Amino acid sequence: MKAYAIAAGSLAFLALAAVGPAQAQQSRMQACAAEWNTMKAANQTAGKTYRAFQKECLARTAATAPTLPFGQPAPAPAAKPKGGGGRQAMLARERACGAEWKAAKAAGTVPAGATWPKYWSACNTRKKAEGM
Repeated sequence: MKAYAIAAGSLAFLALAAVGPAQAQQSRMQACAAEWNTMKAANQTAGKTYRAFQKECLARTAATAPTLPFGQPAPAPAAKPKGGGGRQAMLARERACGAEWKAAKAAGTVPAGATWPKYWSACNTRKKAEGM
């Protein structure tokens, strides 16, 4: 049983060396689940529950998890842009139309009964035609 645990621990270490720190916990959990399934199939669980085994396995594999060398900061997560290109273009048109609307209101050139939704619809169509 000990030889099996050492071999499984070695395989878990090799699997963890190939993945980044963010994926290490998930990989450790998957490795422990695979080890449990193998032990269960061979009827070698020794009466343990999966939760008890999982705690032991995660504690055992935590020592073999890859760490960053001293002096190196942890990598920052990649910044995810808000929305795609279509959303960004729509927001740019909305800001441009909003600036036009405010300027027209301040100058008093907005026709009577005009509302922002109607102005936005017409302005958005115009800006799309202009290629914005």
